[in-house]
Amino acid sequence: MRAVFGLILLVGLALAGGAVYMAQGYFNAQQQQIAQVREAVQQATPTVEVLAVNRTVRYGDRITPEDVVTIRYAQPFLPEGTFATMEDLFPAGDTVLRSALRQMEANEPILAVKVTAPGVAPGLGYTLPEGMRAFTIGVSATQSISGFLRPGNRVDVYWSGSIDGQGEVTKLIESAVEIIATDQNADTNTTDIEVSRTVTVQVTPQQVARLAQAQATGSLTIALVGEADTQVAQVVDVNQRNLLDIATPEPVQREQTCTIRTRRGADVVEIPIPCSE
Repeated sequence: MRAVFGLILLVGLALAGGAVYMAQGYFNAQQQQIAQVREAVQQATPTVEVLAVNRTVRYGDRITPEDVVTIRYAQPFLPEGTFATMEDLFPAGDTVLRSALRQMEANEPILAVKVTAPGVAPGLGYTLPEGMRAFTIGVSATQSISGFLRPGNRVDVYWSGSIDGQGEVTKLIESAVEIIATDQNADTNTTDIEVSRTVTVQVTPQQVARLAQAQATGSLTIALVGEADTQVAQVVDVNQRNLLDIATPEPVQREQTCTIRTRRGADVVEIPIPCSE
């Protein structure tokens, strides 16, 4: 019995020692994981609080305090023009609202370039870069590419007219100018299909002068440029002859004649003479 009791005691001690060893190993592993988590937290990217919209906001929508939430944003990647407080966004009070100049999705930070000044309605003046101008071109159903033109598209502009009475000619006068509005719609996210009567393009003052002169002396036609097209259009000059591949006739060489004038009585007559080389 004593031998059996001693054996059981040894087995119990061995099991207890093994359990203690396993528990110590588990405890050490947990401590190591906690240390790793602490290190990760210490090395985590710092964040700051910024204001964002809590719903989809479209072009022209007014932004109210009820549309705004506070989110945390990674500080190293914080875009320029964010708002930190409601006082920054609504400096004149929550009754003087801002309007959206671009579409924003829920939880997207509100940026200064995407909203108007407090109390100001949206317009093209806010979207035009410095030094650029807005110029409106009248179009028809066929010229507006059956209603597929949208703000943000690029178009080539062609002029058709007569030059010094030499017949009709069509020329490319501007290449890949950006449309910033169709009729009164400046929303780049619009999905409505409408036939536009006018398109407004973003151009330089020099281009405004060219387009105004072209519109006053002939007709303008626009052609849609592909979104991925980076090639600059070549100079285009088409008239009826090269359109139909008609050769330009050679000028008729008239035989040179030389004369002198002489008076015979009361009359002055021309007498042919050999021409000098």
